[in-house]
Amino acid sequence: MNIYDTVNQLANEIRESEEYIEYKKMKEHIKNNSELKEKLDNFEKARYKTQVATMKGEEPTQEQIETLQRIYLELIQNYITKKYLDVELKFNTMLSDINKILGEAVQDVIE
Repeated sequence: MNIYDTVNQLANEIRESEEYIEYKKMKEHIKNNSELKEKLDNFEKARYKTQVATMKGEEPTQEQIETLQRIYLELIQNYITKKYLDVELKFNTMLSDINKILGEAVQDVIE
């Protein structure tokens, strides 16, 4: 089997996976609710700022951490946004696992 056939099959299986279908459905649901979308956008901005600081080798400020925690706690109080975050985590975990497996398969030549 051709490697490109295999990767296209994997892409199709990802699109047919429960994780993908549920994540796509929740993204659409959030997209159609401007209030929830704004709250999630604020969370993503706060999370991004914290991640950038960490990637730069800096400690996130106490204010950044508190903002992120406050927004997150607010989001998980709402059933829809909590479900969205749970589904997003499952989907990202699946992609991370796939990347890990692929990375391990070629590790001997990239070291």
